[in-house]
Amino acid sequence: QVQLVESGGGLVQPGGSLRLSCAASGSISSIGSMGWYRQAPGKQRELVAIIITGGNSNVAEAVKGRFTISRDNAMNTVYLQMNSLKPEDTAIYYCYAALRTTDRSTFRGFWGQGTQVTVSS
Repeated sequence: QVQLVESGGGLVQPGGSLRLSCAASGSISSIGSMGWYRQAPGKQRELVAIIITGGNSNVAEAVKGRFTISRDNAMNTVYLQMNSLKPEDTAIYYCYAALRTTDRSTFRGFWGQGTQVTVSS
């Protein structure tokens, strides 16, 4: 069916950078918004950044000025560039895509498996 495969997580020191990627594949006819959420231990999943097909994006206040979201529509891929990372950015980061599969006419939400980002010295 549909797969969202994330990559790019890992361990980084405070002040460092990471770039997450998420590629959507499968029986896809159209992709709407794509984005990133994160969930820290003991906390609810929260929106980090989201971008629509045309390129307009929103970034959470907690990461504004440090994180940038972008997408390559031809590759069905969304990226999250994370700079000036802080320990409080430590979480599992999940990719999200609202997309339409070839067997349905409506958009549905799909999630990646998550990638761990740990910011620690």
